[in-house]
Amino acid sequence: MTTKYIRNTLYVLLIGCTIAIGGCKKLFDQPDINNNPNAVTNIDLPTLFSGTLLGVSLLHEDTDVRIASMWSGQLNGLNRAHLGYSQYIVSSQNFSWNTIYSVAGQARLIQLKADSVGNKWGKGIGQILEVFAIQKVTDLYGDVPYSQAFDGKSFPTPVFDRQQDVYKSLLNVLDDAILNLSTTSGSAFPTKDFIYKGDVGKWKAAANTLKARLNLHLKNYAAAAESARLGIGTSGDALVPHGNSIGVDMNQNYDFFAVSRTGDTGFDGAYLPALLKSRINSLNTKTDETAIYNYFFKTGITATGSLDPNTVDGAFVANAAHPILTYYENQLILAESQARLGMLEEAVIALNSVRSRLSSGVFNGRTLPVAGRKYDAYTLSDFNRNGLANPTGSGSVQYALLYEIIAQRYITLLMQYEVFNDYRRLSSAVPVVELPVPLKTGSKKPNRFIYPQTEINTNPNVPKPLPDQFTKVAIYN
Repeated sequence: MTTKYIRNTLYVLLIGCTIAIGGCKKLFDQPDINNNPNAVTNIDLPTLFSGTLLGVSLLHEDTDVRIASMWSGQLNGLNRAHLGYSQYIVSSQNFSWNTIYSVAGQARLIQLKADSVGNKWGKGIGQILEVFAIQKVTDLYGDVPYSQAFDGKSFPTPVFDRQQDVYKSLLNVLDDAILNLSTTSGSAFPTKDFIYKGDVGKWKAAANTLKARLNLHLKNYAAAAESARLGIGTSGDALVPHGNSIGVDMNQNYDFFAVSRTGDTGFDGAYLPALLKSRINSLNTKTDETAIYNYFFKTGITATGSLDPNTVDGAFVANAAHPILTYYENQLILAESQARLGMLEEAVIALNSVRSRLSSGVFNGRTLPVAGRKYDAYTLSDFNRNGLANPTGSGSVQYALLYEIIAQRYITLLMQYEVFNDYRRLSSAVPVVELPVPLKTGSKKPNRFIYPQTEINTNPNVPKPLPDQFTKVAIYN
């Protein structure tokens, strides 16, 4: 959505049922909603919240996420537009801010309406939803409108804030959200909250995991570790529930892979299956990832011998929940931050917490197959030069440990755009530890999305010269 359009229209989506996402529909189109947020007097706060939460959920299952997954090597484009996307062939016409800024505007409106009734919990959750939306847009595009984005009357053409400043603002918003969620009373919309059912403690933990994620990106490892220690626990995954009804509540990846665009994408030629195969029947006798390999992939769905997303009995079935933020990510942030700080024993403990959960089979609300599921606990000696968990043969225990942590992130963050953040940030994180993800074509690494054409046409503040898809964003430069 162009920022001009955002300031003129706000979409509120409804939840069609109390457990699964469904019956999503446009409730109203209200002119000048961001010029006068109080104009929406007929929309109650819980309904506004449920629509915004749905919007945030959809932002984590959309085409942007598929492109990010292809550019980081998890997924491959095989046909039609996605074949071009996988080869980094994109233009300003391929991208849009319609949804992302609309969702962010709704999250800001939640905060205004919560303030008007003294609901600190509601405001805190609204702040977290705003961060989810704005973090995505700045991660993918770099400098973006934020400080002036929600006041169209005063700022008809908002400035593009520096990415570093956007990140600083988001961290401040999360700090304030945590304070609001720490108050003794409020309303957290339990009947409308299909993620946490109004559990304020879980929302507060999610805010801390988001802080940890942002600080990891900024290479503030001590701060990242501190927030991760307060982050999501084993029962705190933020998962979007789905059902089996086509066009109503099904998983959006299933819809794309199995219904609407069968064969356009797949895992043939992607790096993720190659990485997983290297961790099966390997010298690492403490690890067998056969179960997760079979959970992610299924051979022969779209063609004889094709390696397809497992839409039959695995990660991409119609009613599979989709992750927004998880315990796995939280603990791997903790592990990586500690490893980079030289706290190697502590990092192994955090990594083993992930392995213990994988060993139990719990993965994004479902259960991995028992056969081929082995994640025995590591010791630091496993990362010595000749250790079983040192496939590169590095003479640095720290390097070998980081490599394992990063590989586990790449695997567990399946179809999440955070993997594209890793793909870019690891080339400037010290020490530099990267997975050998091959380029699909050429010699240039994709580093960002291109500003949408509608924004270029309507906002003279779009950065010039226009950065292309190979230009690094500031925080990973």
